[in-house]
Amino acid sequence: MFPKLDPLLHSELRLALMSILAGVDEADFTYLKKQTGATSGNLSVQIDKLAAANYITVEKAFKGKMPHTTCKITQAGREAFRNYVDALKEYLSIGK
Repeated sequence: MFPKLDPLLHSELRLALMSILAGVDEADFTYLKKQTGATSGNLSVQIDKLAAANYITVEKAFKGKMPHTTCKITQAGREAFRNYVDALKEYLSIGK
């Protein structure tokens, strides 16, 4: 009766990251950290999990001597996010 929710996206921080990335071309680590309020360590771990699932791509470079990490949602990530949102809508409509 209830659709399966993607456990990878069911985490509050990962869902927040995907929500942000679904609305922009790309976002850097500093922006994501500021928007989510996450610690650097936790944000890094969650980004790695999303990248391992091919939901996002991560590009690491340097701006001068400072590391610069940029994240971008993939097509697979966009589809997974859309499916997750659709499943939540079904949860909310059951019993109406």
